[in-house]
Amino acid sequence: MRPLTTVSLHVSLCLTLVLLAGHRDRAAAVTLSTSSRWIVDESGHRVKLACVNWPSHLEPVVTEGLGRQPVGAISARLAALGFNCVRLTYPTALATNATLSSLTVRQSLLAHGLTESVGGVQVNNPGILDLTLMESLKAVVASLAESGVMVVLDNHVSRPAWCCGDDDGNAFFGDRNFDPEVWVDGLGNMATVFADVPNVVGMSLRNELRGPRQNSQDWYTYMQRGAEAVHAANPRALVIMGGLGYDYDLSFLGSRQVGVTFLAENKLVFEVHWYSFSDARAWETQNANEVCGRAAREFARRGGFLLDRGLPLFLSEFGADFRGGDLKDNRFFPCAASVAADLDLDWALWALQGSYALRQGVAGMDEVYGVLDWSWSKTRNETVLPRIQALQRPLRGPGYAEALPYTVLFHPATGLCAVRPTASATTLELGPCNETDAWAWAPPASKLVLRDAAGLPCLRAEGRGQPARLSATGAACGDALSTWRLVSDSGMHLAVDTAAAPTAPMDGGNGMLCLDVGADGRSVVTNPCACLRGDGACDPERQWFKLVTSTRSVARKPAMLAS
Repeated sequence: MRPLTTVSLHVSLCLTLVLLAGHRDRAAAVTLSTSSRWIVDESGHRVKLACVNWPSHLEPVVTEGLGRQPVGAISARLAALGFNCVRLTYPTALATNATLSSLTVRQSLLAHGLTESVGGVQVNNPGILDLTLMESLKAVVASLAESGVMVVLDNHVSRPAWCCGDDDGNAFFGDRNFDPEVWVDGLGNMATVFADVPNVVGMSLRNELRGPRQNSQDWYTYMQRGAEAVHAANPRALVIMGGLGYDYDLSFLGSRQVGVTFLAENKLVFEVHWYSFSDARAWETQNANEVCGRAAREFARRGGFLLDRGLPLFLSEFGADFRGGDLKDNRFFPCAASVAADLDLDWALWALQGSYALRQGVAGMDEVYGVLDWSWSKTRNETVLPRIQALQRPLRGPGYAEALPYTVLFHPATGLCAVRPTASATTLELGPCNETDAWAWAPPASKLVLRDAAGLPCLRAEGRGQPARLSATGAACGDALSTWRLVSDSGMHLAVDTAAAPTAPMDGGNGMLCLDVGADGRSVVTNPCACLRGDGACDPERQWFKLVTSTRSVARKPAMLAS
């Protein structure tokens, strides 16, 4: 995605190389369960799934990238990027068709005319080339374990192919390539194969049910049967259920809950997907604040409500075109990131792969949503990495209730947070969210106060283009220029009302000054609030600051001197 601001490379590179290793949950050999809406380990401590999707479900049924880089290097790279988990896809046929599963990687690639890929695997992964397709998948899982990475196995399709379409035969139970009896057998077989593999922590029953045949009654009938098959074969694993409409809709669970025999064992998780193309025209033509507000409410209606009912929700696919030229993705991704941060969701980014051996008849097709580039040798876009890093850290949940709840000023367009660069600073800049201060703010309008600083300094607007500045509480911190309210449908424009100030420092244009990012791409300033409503050509993401709640311990800084 295009960078919204010119955040300097030293920030993103430092984040990439240093921060992620420090906060990644290295939990490859762990048995997970659920506690209310949270996924937890054996001690009851939250384990946040911060995953990336890695496909093995296309026609060759060979995990993507094995012809580009050694599997150990790929596993180590994704772990170094802060992902503690992979959603690893596979087709039902791999677990039910012995003729297919017994093919070697070499034989399968050659059967699809992929001679070049055979050569690439020979160079990069010679020990995998003559393994069977099932054994090659095991080898990938083992490699991920060596890098401390958990695996969620995802039944992506029935017949190996690119996913998805309403009429591709893989859409819903009873379609020409989707025999529910075979599917249930396949889930049980795959669960059995990986039952004793410690880093396989969950199984997703089916990716993106869809099409004209879909209905909730059949969903309950077959998804419950599939869940029982997985749990019977591997009671350690989380059982993950997606919804209807391409995993977009779980709203039917509002009136009828799932009834499986193992509910009391706390292994059931629900999953949902979210991409810009669900509202593509709106993102491209309408006001981004208004679209984001609607999209966030729609996310709550179709799945987010489960969290309030104490049920875990896994955003198992979301992502964007990381080349930067797609307007709908440029606007969608910060909005989705703000929701993921606000709800502190478990998630899986689509996708790791920079290219495919074979996709839709095209050998070597590029994946513009990929974290890695076409050659799998480097990241596609360095500015993308900071955008997801803040989402990889748990903000709250069991084991992260070490402090009273506080507010984080999260800037979703960059993935950074508003922080004091030094303990004595009176201005803010964008920095790593693990260096955040603890803020106090109360809706609908109040001061923004540094909770743990001496004198409780509050944030005050100084004028158009000027740094927002911390002032000691008192007369200077009691006027309209230190009273902040959310003023847009997105809930991310944090503004003061200059018209209500006795002596406004500079014209706010529309009567309001909003937090913004300075021309240097790092400083936190105030400017006239932009793109609040109506204008579909205006991009507001610079001024989006999400007030996110956390209970994670804050690194104590020396007391700040009152100014």
